[in-house]
Amino acid sequence: MPGTTADHGAGVPAEDYLCGRIRRAEQALMGHHEAVLRGHGLTMTQYTVLLTLSAEPDRSGAQLARACGVTQQTMATVLNGLHKKGLIARTPSPTHAKVLLTSLTDQGRTVLDRAYQEVIVLERALTEAFEPEEHAALCALLERATGVLAEQTPRRR
Repeated sequence: MPGTTADHGAGVPAEDYLCGRIRRAEQALMGHHEAVLRGHGLTMTQYTVLLTLSAEPDRSGAQLARACGVTQQTMATVLNGLHKKGLIARTPSPTHAKVLLTSLTDQGRTVLDRAYQEVIVLERALTEAFEPEEHAALCALLERATGVLAEQTPRRR
């Protein structure tokens, strides 16, 4: 077996597994964001909702759930929390009486703007850690890896 760790028949030592490296990068990213957002009283999902609403206001809970990659039940809980904090407003849809449309309040926009100013610091640091060509290549490689991951994910039956 190559190196000091087993390669489990994959031809690659376990310490070089791409999935493990992607997972560690994702954990570091989430850890950073969660620490920053906690200071603003937000979870990552709540921040994602606010960010989504800043780009596309008046979204239904189902639309927000799809955009944030969570279930509708989880989104309902998230929206209730944001509404109680006064960060979002919910109004009946003019076309579907049972659907509530969600938008940012002024307070929600202020909290989002403050949180974003801290979150963007990491993005800038990551961008500056690479030469422009390296940054472009890394982005392309991550997109390709994301495609493979999505392609390899078993579908529900």
